[in-house]
Amino acid sequence: MISRPTWLVLLAVAGTAYLAGHLQARFVIHAAAQESDGPSLPSDEALKKIVAANDALKIAAEGLRQDQRYAAVTKAVNPYAILTGGLNALEDLESGRGVDPYTFASLYAGDASDEIKGFLATDEEGRLTYKNKVIRMYSVSRLKKAELMRQLVLGETKKDQKQE
Repeated sequence: MISRPTWLVLLAVAGTAYLAGHLQARFVIHAAAQESDGPSLPSDEALKKIVAANDALKIAAEGLRQDQRYAAVTKAVNPYAILTGGLNALEDLESGRGVDPYTFASLYAGDASDEIKGFLATDEEGRLTYKNKVIRMYSVSRLKKAELMRQLVLGETKKDQKQE
């Protein structure tokens, strides 16, 4: 039979082990949560390439704007509009038939240009509106046409090939 002092020592050791394990688990969870707070930036090399790509997109946007094939309603350059050979997001917004995915996301994220900011509101269902019309994304058929145009612009498909 185990004596009373031995039981107390065993109980103290077990309690200490339990407490140490519990605190360590809590510390690991807390440390992991702290690491995930805020965005993690890409490597320096990747950042340089992203900045270069953005600079190239700005130059392409200016070329499309001169050809009257680019009109954005966001502060940032619209890569979707550029890679599809140009879009007029203002005209799309005015028509009420939908906007491209980048414009849609950017407007919801709060990146509207000063030109349209005063015409934006939120309806009772939390949807973003422009001049009291709900802002929608392009229809599937319009997205497919834009994707085909992107492929043509980037030389991924030939004009005479049919989209499957």
